[in-house]
Amino acid sequence: MTTPVCTSASNAKTRTLSYPSFTSYVKARQPVLLRTARSLTANPSDAEDLLQTALAKTYVAWDRIEDHRALDGYVRRALLNTRTSQWRKRKVDEFVCDELPEPEGLPAVDPAEQQALHDAMWRAIMKLPARQRAMVVLRYYEDLSEVQTAEVLGVSVGTVKSAVSRALGKLREDPELEPVR
Repeated sequence: MTTPVCTSASNAKTRTLSYPSFTSYVKARQPVLLRTARSLTANPSDAEDLLQTALAKTYVAWDRIEDHRALDGYVRRALLNTRTSQWRKRKVDEFVCDELPEPEGLPAVDPAEQQALHDAMWRAIMKLPARQRAMVVLRYYEDLSEVQTAEVLGVSVGTVKSAVSRALGKLREDPELEPVR
């Protein structure tokens, strides 16, 4: 991250702001904050832009933030406010046309079928032994890496790899998930 240069209109002096604690905070919390930004947008690139904007706003206010233990809440609020502002500013253009723009040939997705599949997947996951279930949930639902999953559970990375592999094998064999295959 580059160090911003602030100029004051009242005097021509230029001062450089540098906050090593901000850099440390961003390095430590960026993956979690990026996940939050992704939950607010539909596009991963937009999520990165949203997080960058929120972090820039946080950087500007860094010396005014009294409780640095509440930084995640501050940044999350900046993310939400920024996203709300973007949403309000968006321009929606509608055009009248003779034909519907939907592509032909794509099967319609039935929400009831999707929910049934979702429920079947969770029932299958709940059949797994507790340890395998925890690893699958951390890896694929919480989107943690193998290393992070191993750290959370206090096991080796190899244990995570083998247990997740066995769990996925059991899920592939589950008869309730047959329609997916």
